[in-house]
Amino acid sequence: MSKNKKLASLFSNLILIFFLLNACVGSSSVGVFGSGVSIAFDPRTVGMQIDDSIMQKNLMGRLTLTEKKYLLSIGVKVLDGNIFLSGKVDEPEEKLKITKLAWETKGVRSVESAISIKGQTNFKGTAKDILITSQLRTALIFNKSIKATNYNIDTINGKTYIFGISMTRDEKKAVINETKNIYGLKEAVASIILVEDLSRNKN
Repeated sequence: MSKNKKLASLFSNLILIFFLLNACVGSSSVGVFGSGVSIAFDPRTVGMQIDDSIMQKNLMGRLTLTEKKYLLSIGVKVLDGNIFLSGKVDEPEEKLKITKLAWETKGVRSVESAISIKGQTNFKGTAKDILITSQLRTALIFNKSIKATNYNIDTINGKTYIFGISMTRDEKKAVINETKNIYGLKEAVASIILVEDLSRNKN
C-alpha cells in the first residue's frame, strides 16, 4: 500500500472514530449550547438557555449577513453570555472582524476565539487534531466525576479549547487534569464556568 493510501486510510478511520464518539455523547455541546439540549444535564435556568439561544442566533444572523460562507464555516456557542467562536477563515482580518461582531452582541460578557486561518493547517495536522479531540472526549466520558455532555472541545494545531460548565471546583480540576494525559496535545485553554458563578445564581 502506498504512503498516500495509508494516510487516506488512517484519516478515514480517525473520522469514523470522531463521529462515533460524537454519537455516543450526542455531541459534546449537547446540554450546554442550545441545539438538541438534554435539559436534565444543563444547569442553566430555562431563562438563561433562552437568552443564550437568542444571542447565538442574533450573532450567526449578523455573521451570515456579512458573509454567507460564515453560516457553514464558523461555529458560535453561547454560555451565560460568554461567546465561543470556532471554525476557519481565509484571512487574519476576517478573524478580527468576526471577533469584533461577537463583542458587539447585546448582552455579551466575554468572547473566546478558536478560529484558525486556512493554510496554517494541513492534512496531517487536521488528523492529529481530530485524534486529540477524540482522546480527550473519551477521557471525559469515562471519568465518573465529570459530566462530559457539559463540555465542548475544539483542537486546532495541537491547541485544545475546552468550553463548558462544571458542577463543582473538583470537576473543573478533573477536566483540566485529563488534558495532561493526552498524547500530542501542546496546550489546553480551558474556559470553564462553575455553576455557582453563573450570573443569575448571584442574584
